Amino acid sequence: MEDRLQLQVLDLEVPVLTGIYSEETHLPQPLRISVRVDLDCSPRFDPDTPLAASKNYMDLKHAMSSFPEGLHFTLVEAVADHICETLFLQDKRVQKVQVDIIKVAIAEADESIGISLTRHRR
Repeated sequence: MEDRLQLQVLDLEVPVLTGIYSEETHLPQPLRISVRVDLDCSPRFDPDTPLAASKNYMDLKHAMSSFPEGLHFTLVEAVADHICETLFLQDKRVQKVQVDIIKVAIAEADESIGISLTRHRR
């Protein structure tokens, strides 16, 4: 069995152009995004292990919140796929990405409505 390191950034609220209805297509809507990334990892993390042995959490946060200007995603699944592909391109050690997206604006009673997408490096 291979060792894996999982990094996570949870519950980042990001405005994203997404949706299929006319009221959704012209303004960004808030999405609550969580990402978990499985990395190949070092056999040991000593006290003086450099950051290069892991991954900077800000790389995850950037992938979750930086989208091409004016790009509209019809489905939140496409938002999740974009995040996965960005993370795979950033670092060859990324082996698996799980993205959870909650559509904040459609909740009526504090429920969480959304998707979870898991992709593996191919």
